[in-house]
Amino acid sequence: MTSDTRNTNELMLVALQDLITRWEYEIVEFKEASNSFSQDDIGKYFSAISNEANLKAIPCGWLVFGVHNKSRKIIGTDYRDTKGLETLKHEIADNTTGRMTFIDIFEVYDKTDNRIVMFKIPAAVTSVPTAWKGHWYGREGESLGPLSVEELDRIRGQSLYDWSAQLINSSSIKHLDKNAMQIARENYKEKQNRKHTDMEVDKMSDDEFLTKLKLIVDGKLTNAAMVLLGNPDHDNLINTPVQIMWRLYGSDNIVKDYTKFSIPFITVVDQVYAKIRNLTYRYLPNRKSLTPTITTQYDEDLLKELLYNCIAHQTYTSGGRIYMDEFEDMVVISNPGSFIPGDIRNVLKAGYRAPYYRNQLLTNAMSELKMIDTVQMGILRVYNIQRSRYFPLPDYDVQLENEVSVRVHGKVLDKNYTHILFDREDLDIDTVYLLDRVQKELPLEKEQYKSLRQLGLIEGKAPNFFVSINIAEITDERTQYIKNKAMDDRYYCDLIISYLQQFNTGTKADFIELLSKKLSNALDEKQKENKVRSLLRTLSNNEIIERTTTNKRSGSWQLTQTSAK
Repeated sequence: MTSDTRNTNELMLVALQDLITRWEYEIVEFKEASNSFSQDDIGKYFSAISNEANLKAIPCGWLVFGVHNKSRKIIGTDYRDTKGLETLKHEIADNTTGRMTFIDIFEVYDKTDNRIVMFKIPAAVTSVPTAWKGHWYGREGESLGPLSVEELDRIRGQSLYDWSAQLINSSSIKHLDKNAMQIARENYKEKQNRKHTDMEVDKMSDDEFLTKLKLIVDGKLTNAAMVLLGNPDHDNLINTPVQIMWRLYGSDNIVKDYTKFSIPFITVVDQVYAKIRNLTYRYLPNRKSLTPTITTQYDEDLLKELLYNCIAHQTYTSGGRIYMDEFEDMVVISNPGSFIPGDIRNVLKAGYRAPYYRNQLLTNAMSELKMIDTVQMGILRVYNIQRSRYFPLPDYDVQLENEVSVRVHGKVLDKNYTHILFDREDLDIDTVYLLDRVQKELPLEKEQYKSLRQLGLIEGKAPNFFVSINIAEITDERTQYIKNKAMDDRYYCDLIISYLQQFNTGTKADFIELLSKKLSNALDEKQKENKVRSLLRTLSNNEIIERTTTNKRSGSWQLTQTSAK
């Protein structure tokens, strides 16, 4: 157990003891779950605890396995292993509202090595009750049952708090940046693209124009107005810091340079992007061409889209800032706030609509000012940009409660992946997403691996799959592929024969040692052993080698009399 793991374990034991001491029936449930527990029941408790947490204005609730429900004594549980718990996250998400799932699942061990599994359940989204398989659940004390009509109406009747629409006292149009205002007018006219609109906007005063966009109400500025158009000399009018920071990291991961940017955000994205050292990059997307493609490490539209998304969707009340961290071969962008879609794959689905916007007024204004497109999801857009460049897809980290980050790679990671994208433009984005996870050695579910294998996109044996460009369905080179495989096996067999010609006899262990470093890195030690066993069987069936004894579990091999001549 690493020091970080020990620290987490100790912190969670303290949290567990706190839950036991201050047991709140509706938002905490203890179960023995010695070695199994119905997935359907877990889903019902997920729905109930999520809804009750919302009603109590608490950010999360808990389902705990390995603790006796009545005595609250820790007894331990064997419910699933670590891999099984990760799979459970997807299983729950498949049947909940908006694909909600656990914030996190903790495996905790007490001093007597009892294992406790703690499921952290998010509160239902404001005005959106959490359902399991289309039904809403709630708690009455310890009892689990349907969410009452009164509670259901109470959640549905909640109004979303829009920080961006709040008015700033003692503010007026004089606190805005004149250059930002002019850019806003031009962007609005360009977005509308109508001559009569241009004439109308040109006749409007700044106050009238911003009132039309709902950024000013009765002469007072909204937070959205200050974020987009505010004069930086008056940024103190906003009750929380509004900043973007660019940081440059060296190869030692130490910050070498940084710059802070403030409002107005309608112009800040261009300034932040200008700090990126977007170097020239050369690569071969096509296996049949010797002429490299010359491009930049990062697509300008992609990085700007990600920054605009951060501005639109961050939780401003947290007091945090947006970061753009530049490394040698990647850029990482992060912002405060949870990930509203829940799972990144949700936004890849056709017709996906966000259940709500965190900053509705700000989002609307940014759309009107041609900064973002609320019709086409920004995440899907950046995925398609990287795909069109045959680059790795962005990596979203949405596991933290109060931060979302995305990593953008500035180089090719696996040339086979790149070549497949070039050869197979027909692949849907979901398949490309799964293939991208394989090249990054990130886990997939069994059915997902099976799907990629059926499409002829991966090879190997679980868990060591890898992207394959030699599969016939992709390259139309089935014959050559089979020949190559046969040549590889022949090479290994020749090494075994040469060994026996020199040393007369050899054991399976000798041959494993002989071939281990020459076999594919995609094979683990057990798979390499099986490969050697298969080679020996092939040579034996062809009467090239034979056992020196009749004992199949031990003994050694030698060349047959015929082959030794």
